[in-house]
Amino acid sequence: MASWVGGRSAATPSQLEKVVRAIWRCPIIDNHAHPLLKPDFLAKHPLLSITTEAAGDAIDAAPTSLSHLRAVKQLAAILKCDLTWEAVVAAIELRRIDSLEDWTAQCLDGLETILIDDGLDAGDEAYEYSWHDDYTRSKCKRIVRIEAVAANIIDRLATQALSASETPRWDVDRLLDRILDDFDAQIQSAIDDPEVVGFKSVICYRTGLDIPKVVDVAVARDSLSDILEFFEGPGSFKRLEHAGLNDLFVHHTAALVERSPSRWKKPIQFHTGLGDNDITLTKASPSHLQEFIREHPTVPIVLLHASYPFTREAGYLATVYANVYADIGEVFPFVSQDGQESVVRQILELCPWSKIVWSTDGHWFPETYLLAIKQVRACLETVLCDYVRTGQIGWKGAIELVRDILFRNSNKLYHLGLDFEELPEDAAEELDPNKFLTDLELLQNFLRGQSTPDFVRIYWNDLTASPRMRMIPMRKFMSLLEEGKSTDIGITKAALGLLQNDTPVTGVTPTGEYRLHPDFSSLKTGPIAGHISMHGEFRERDGSRVPLCPRSLLQRAVETGAEHGLTFLLGFEIEFLLLERVEGGGLLTHYSTLTTDGHAWSVSRSVADPKVAALLRDMVATLDDMGIYVEQVHAESATGQFELILPPLPPVEAVDTLLHSREVMSALATEAGFRMSLHPKPFVDACGTASHVHLSISSPQGQRAEVYESFYAGILKHLRGITAFTYSSPASYERLLDSCWAGGRWVTWGTQNRETPLRKIEGSHWELKAMDGLANPYLAVGAVLLAGTRGVAVQERLVWGDCEIDPARLTDNDRVELNVTQMLPGNLEEALAALQADDELVGSVGADLVERYVAIKEAELVLLGDMSVDQRRQWILERY
Repeated sequence: MASWVGGRSAATPSQLEKVVRAIWRCPIIDNHAHPLLKPDFLAKHPLLSITTEAAGDAIDAAPTSLSHLRAVKQLAAILKCDLTWEAVVAAIELRRIDSLEDWTAQCLDGLETILIDDGLDAGDEAYEYSWHDDYTRSKCKRIVRIEAVAANIIDRLATQALSASETPRWDVDRLLDRILDDFDAQIQSAIDDPEVVGFKSVICYRTGLDIPKVVDVAVARDSLSDILEFFEGPGSFKRLEHAGLNDLFVHHTAALVERSPSRWKKPIQFHTGLGDNDITLTKASPSHLQEFIREHPTVPIVLLHASYPFTREAGYLATVYANVYADIGEVFPFVSQDGQESVVRQILELCPWSKIVWSTDGHWFPETYLLAIKQVRACLETVLCDYVRTGQIGWKGAIELVRDILFRNSNKLYHLGLDFEELPEDAAEELDPNKFLTDLELLQNFLRGQSTPDFVRIYWNDLTASPRMRMIPMRKFMSLLEEGKSTDIGITKAALGLLQNDTPVTGVTPTGEYRLHPDFSSLKTGPIAGHISMHGEFRERDGSRVPLCPRSLLQRAVETGAEHGLTFLLGFEIEFLLLERVEGGGLLTHYSTLTTDGHAWSVSRSVADPKVAALLRDMVATLDDMGIYVEQVHAESATGQFELILPPLPPVEAVDTLLHSREVMSALATEAGFRMSLHPKPFVDACGTASHVHLSISSPQGQRAEVYESFYAGILKHLRGITAFTYSSPASYERLLDSCWAGGRWVTWGTQNRETPLRKIEGSHWELKAMDGLANPYLAVGAVLLAGTRGVAVQERLVWGDCEIDPARLTDNDRVELNVTQMLPGNLEEALAALQADDELVGSVGADLVERYVAIKEAELVLLGDMSVDQRRQWILERY
């Protein structure tokens, strides 16, 4: 049910989500843009022009504009480069070299069609309008520029007259008649041409928008005389900017449109407002067009570029004249974020949204399209969600508004006859608004409605699976973002070469530094009051990925899957143990099991203790407040052991959520006087503690068995080597037993068989049971996904049969028949050896990462080998 704000109905969060989804899934008809440059001419024009109309020396100041700074942040996020203009330029050049076609497709993604004014002064340097068809869902159409047609005719007919006599005696009246006859013929041809959907006038740049109601033909004739007096031959006349003549051609075009027999008249677009310094600003307001609008009431007129800074004037004219429409393009990305939102709010103050259209004004560089598309969606989200929250418009009305402005109005106005069809799901995901917001915007949105936290935590999970982090005071963190400075943190390269006690392994030195780059999309509150947290990944100083970074490995695994048409969902089960702290001599020395009555799997009396029940309740409620919606909680078999089930999410988000949930749960357990542990085998005679992961895949072929069976065959083929990541501690192998519902010791799978390391549940939804809480989940899941994706790539056959019983009880004949012939490694040393011997897996994960990981684990074995059994148990309980 909707709530009420100030007497008006406000939307629920789910309704707002529908509005946002509609904004980012709506295809766009770009009702005014220009061609892209051919590759050979890209370097001829300054890339700085993508956010400014300034030219010449004035463009040098562009980097100090808000629109430029925002573009740098957005492009840097997309290109994954440093937050500087120089880094952005370098990254764009690399994308051009790598594949300009792919980069152009990414920049124009989401466009249904483009209506292209190909009269911009670029000549053969730019592509034909139809070339852009490869990057839109529907074929592109032409907008004919009136002044370009007129200038070409004047140049051609003046050349003919000049060649007719060595000393031409101009018959101006006769030549003017010929020019107008030829002009009318070409405009009529354009009216009849289905590829042409409208006309464009740049009279604003030439003589101004104060077009008289009746053209003074004498003035036009005198202007033509001036042109002829200085005419020097073919190609010497290129720019029509002559009193009377400009007015004459625009009126002629309008008259021809008016007289066209079709009831659907082709619109005339007028450049208004925002432009370069050719414009006389006082004559750029659309209010000057009022007499012209009245003179041609049946001619659709489009006021381009939000008429900035005369937006309200445009809105007024579109409101009171049936034939006028307001375009709100070009301010994206030429105006600051606040300015863009102000433009949208101003146009909606008065103007019906059925009279509003939108355009990129994209030109020359594909980045102009990219920034315009991303910024208009973000702007509409901000403005419309605010209107919906405050009850000024209903959520369904907001969705209709978006679809009208971005698609339907232009479809009707230009008679395109296109069917509205939302962007597909995968495209909508690619157009996720958060992806294109700056870090500051993401943080501001996240903090909205919250009290200001004290600290920001930036986490990484090292190669020993130890969660490490840096805390930054909130005031300092905000100042960095507001000043446009990097929030990356310098971390010694030794961070990925340390044991749990901070001892570096052989070959790791104190020299060198990584940049810990926070991922603002992973923002969560907690794990304690006054703190917010996010996960980071290591980068080199040039912004490139660090091969040793576990989170980057998982990112790469997801990307590799996508290259083969695969997407993944992961859901983790958090098995954990609650222990009571036992103090001795003033220091915490060890932990003891909970005092419970008959604790067992799923029994109700496991939560009879009010302190335990309250803790579990607080865990679920706290995670729920963070947007982490727990699916189930139940008791596991060992005393004080429980399981909490997380929802399915994309891989990186799933692992981020897993690690953050553990931090929150551990903090709450400590606050309640308990110790929460992930020790895989805390009690010799009780069940162990795992970290099972549910995995499902999808592909263009859907849930076809040949796809997902190849994926899981790839995992099984490399499972012995993968085990070095999923069972990463000597203690892990204390849990690796047969007939204990722990996934067993055999390399195989089975439908709903909990004694196999891979349990098939239904379709592509399988469960990996061979993993515990001491594993670095980025590494473990990354290795699993890479192995499975390789299986799909090479069409690996699932040569293992469906094992329907405990594999430990198979006969020798059964093993041969089901191909259950390999066992998982019996200890960490064997697992590390299996990993190193698996060349395909090492190649997928990365030789450098495997080498460092093995070095750390071998050093960890030495460290733990010097401890007694009790000491090692205590040591692990303290750290995991």
